[in-house]
Amino acid sequence: MYQLNQNQTVNIPEKYRPRLALTVGDPGGIGTEVILKALADLEIGHHYDLTVVGNKNLLIKTYQQLSLTENLAPLADPNLLKIIDVTIDQEIAGQINVGTGNAASGAASFAYMEYAIAQTLAGEFDGIVTGPIAKSAWKAAGYNYPGQTELLAQKSGVDRFGMLFVARSPYTGWTLRALLATTHIPLRQVADTLTPQLLTQKLDLLVECLEKDFGITSGRIAIAGLNPHSGEQGQLGTEELDWLIPWLKSERQKRPNFQLDGPIPPDTMWVKPGQAWYGNKVVQHPADAYLALYHDQGLIPVKLMAFDRAVNTSIGLPFVRTSPDHGTAFDIAGKGIADATSMQEAIVLAAELVSQRLGWEK
Repeated sequence: MYQLNQNQTVNIPEKYRPRLALTVGDPGGIGTEVILKALADLEIGHHYDLTVVGNKNLLIKTYQQLSLTENLAPLADPNLLKIIDVTIDQEIAGQINVGTGNAASGAASFAYMEYAIAQTLAGEFDGIVTGPIAKSAWKAAGYNYPGQTELLAQKSGVDRFGMLFVARSPYTGWTLRALLATTHIPLRQVADTLTPQLLTQKLDLLVECLEKDFGITSGRIAIAGLNPHSGEQGQLGTEELDWLIPWLKSERQKRPNFQLDGPIPPDTMWVKPGQAWYGNKVVQHPADAYLALYHDQGLIPVKLMAFDRAVNTSIGLPFVRTSPDHGTAFDIAGKGIADATSMQEAIVLAAELVSQRLGWEK
């Protein structure tokens, strides 16, 4: 029995376990470590059909090195895991070093992703859980993608997609869902990139996700303003008056099943989520989802609340994809101190979303 939200559960048939591909990400980072730590949890191994996509020798080397570390969290033995070895040119493999991202590690992590995507599209897996990659390493290897989300979308043939961050509070059980309207672009481009058409696309995706992946067919969505105090009646910016407020009025008429709150001043929008997360105050009806207009507007509060638990979920794809909400952490790679909680949460959430999409008994 897996909890999807506070009011719903999904029963997974005993004879079927969600089939998930786990890419190790950049082999110079902490991906192998957090995967081995996450898979040491027997509950995860028992309930899900997990296949690691990467390099078995690298996983064994990581296991052997970390096993010498004192007071280390348990590790899964690579010899007992299902692992798909993705062939990497020996010359490239010889240039991979733990603690460093370079063209070689970028080429390897890109190859792992390509394989997992192809096999998932072919029906071998129900979803993908991706380890962290370094965008600079991809670029050094000749792959110019803003991130894994864009590669997933291109390979899947979709042009409507988004980055949704999901986290379940360990204090209250409340689930935070935050979607970014814009992602990896310079701050000076945000205002020009945001349009009514873009926000409609993102809101469409968010509503579809709530209905399909979380079983929420009516509820509340909080939408941030762009400027301080949402423009202060045009005194601190005019985007709200010019188009954001009229856009929201139109969307409310189109979506009677959802209450759309906004544009909420960005500095106060996250007060109720913080209270719902920590449980230090009774919160009346926190929103089912939050729409932030740019990267840091959404991810600073998400990471303050749930840095070790938040899961990056790609929405709009034909399959489930989740990822821990942290980077490669080259500075601590190989030291045995990486926290695997976000990777565990990413695996659990991926299985829950697969269960919901397949329509298993509720």
